[in-house]
Amino acid sequence: MSIVLLGSTGSIGVNTLIVAKRYNIAIEALVAGTNIDLLNQQIAEHKPKRVAIANEADRKRVRHPHVLCGSEGILELIESTQSTTIVNALVGYAGLAPTLKAVSLGKRVALANKESLVVAGEFIDMSFITPIDSEHFGLWYLMNERPFSKLYITASGGAFRDWELGKMKEATFSDALKHPNWSMGNKITIDSATMTNKLFELLEAKWLFGTSNIDAVIEKRSMIHALVEFVDGSTTAHFAGVDMKLPIAFALKGEITDEILPPTDLLGIGTMEFLPIEANRYPIWNIKEHILQNPHLGVVVNAANEVAIQAFQEERCSFFGMSDMVLDAYEKFGDVKAANIDEIIKIDKEVRAYVGSFKSM
Repeated sequence: MSIVLLGSTGSIGVNTLIVAKRYNIAIEALVAGTNIDLLNQQIAEHKPKRVAIANEADRKRVRHPHVLCGSEGILELIESTQSTTIVNALVGYAGLAPTLKAVSLGKRVALANKESLVVAGEFIDMSFITPIDSEHFGLWYLMNERPFSKLYITASGGAFRDWELGKMKEATFSDALKHPNWSMGNKITIDSATMTNKLFELLEAKWLFGTSNIDAVIEKRSMIHALVEFVDGSTTAHFAGVDMKLPIAFALKGEITDEILPPTDLLGIGTMEFLPIEANRYPIWNIKEHILQNPHLGVVVNAANEVAIQAFQEERCSFFGMSDMVLDAYEKFGDVKAANIDEIIKIDKEVRAYVGSFKSM
C-alpha cells in the first residue's frame, strides 16, 4: 500500500508519517507548505517519488528531482500518482480543490481538511471520505450502525475558556495561540478559541452522518471526544488520549487490532464535567442551529473567517471583532446558494472581498 500525503509538515502530517512507517505504508508523494527544512528531512527518510510545495521561490531549496509548485502543482501531483489513498491535511480553503480532484479520480480521501466539507460538502461523495478527526472518528467508532437519536462532540473551550469576558476584548493573537490542552497550527488554534472549529466539525458531522441532530459541549480535559445518544435511551462516550495517531491509523488501515495509545487511566482522570457553549463567550455559536439547517452557508462562514483571522493577526481587529466580521458576512450573504463548484468559488471570492473591505472591528 502507498499513500499521497498533503500537508506533510503539519502536526497531522507528521503523525501520519509515524503511523505509515509503523505499518510499512509507502509514501508515494509529499506536499508541504513553507517548512522546507522539515520537508527535506521527510524526503530523506521516506523517499517519495514526487514532491509539491506552496511557493515556486522555494523550489531550489527542496532536495528532490521532481518538485511541483503551487495549487496547480498539487492537483497535477494527485493526478500523476498511482496511490488510491490521499491524506489531505492541508489547512483552510486551499484543501478543497485537492479533495475534489482526488474524489473525481475515484481515490479515497483520508480527510483532515475540515474546510472541504464545510465549504462544499453538498458536492462531495461521502463514500470516498474517511475523516481524520478525533470527534468524527469517535462518533463512527461508537455508532456501529445502531439507530441513534442525537450525536455530540466535545470542545476544549480554547485559550480563553477561563478568561473574564472583559479581558477577552483585549486578547492578542499570541494569547489566542496558548491552547490549554494541545499544540497545533495557528488557524485551528484560533478557531478553537472562537469555537469556529467546533461549528465546522458540526457541519462535517452533518455531511458525514446525514443528520442535523448534532450538538457540542465543553469537556475541558479533552478525554471524551464524542458521545452518541441512541434511540433506546442509552448514551455511550468515546474516551481516548489527545493523540491523532488513533484516527489516522484507522483511516489508513481500515481496522486496527494492536495498541496505538495507552488505555485511559480512569482513576487518574479524576472529576469530569460537561459545560454549555455560551454565545456571549463564543458569538459564532449564535448561528449554530441556523447553519445546521442551511449547511450551504458554510462557504460564507469559512471565507469570512479566514479573512478575519488574518485581520486579527495583523492587529486590524479585536478578538471579538473576528466573530463580528463573520456574523456580518453571514447576514449579508444569507440568501446565496451555490448550484455547483464554480458558484462556490465565486461566492468565496465575493465574501472575501466584502470582509476584506472592513477598516477595523
